[in-house]
Amino acid sequence: MPPTTTGTATGPSPAPAGRRERKKAATRQAIADAALRLFLERGYDEVGVREIADAADVSTTTLFKHFPVKEALVFDEDRDQEARLLAAVRERPEGQSLPAALREHALTTRLAAADGDARFSAFADLVAATPALRDYAQNMWLRHTAALAQAIAEESGLAPDDPLCAALAHFALEAPRAACAHDNPREAITRAFDLLEHGWSTLTRPEA
Repeated sequence: MPPTTTGTATGPSPAPAGRRERKKAATRQAIADAALRLFLERGYDEVGVREIADAADVSTTTLFKHFPVKEALVFDEDRDQEARLLAAVRERPEGQSLPAALREHALTTRLAAADGDARFSAFADLVAATPALRDYAQNMWLRHTAALAQAIAEESGLAPDDPLCAALAHFALEAPRAACAHDNPREAITRAFDLLEHGWSTLTRPEA
């Protein structure tokens, strides 16, 4: 249906930006919800992009405007994740070290969100069982390395190009994946961040 005009000499009035953004956000959410529902029901590899578009009542062209690749349909909070990650560093309690703040963030985002949430657990199982999703998730997560390194530099007073900042950012983002295969992920994540906090030599030194 063509847009409704106002009848003025200047032609149709543009829709308010807020309405357009809300409509785009609603369409994006509908696509993501349809994709996750189908993936959980049948498995990631068994569902095609056209099926997802049909389920969300959009064209495949519209789907790809919002999600450039199939894997992106599963992960829809990239900006929010980076904002929360940087806030964990910049808004940490007074006296808390950077590794400790990043450890608490890792424990909260990777573990606490799953407590008592069957849908989250199903989502986590889907990602864990699908190599393409595991790789995409980690690569997307590591995209935050540069922003995190900059925040670490600002908070620690080190130069932005100091390799310590980049190293801590990279290791902090990698640590949760290293803990996924353990029977006790919480303990494994804590142990990994103990290394970042105290250093290898301290942790592996024989007790006197």
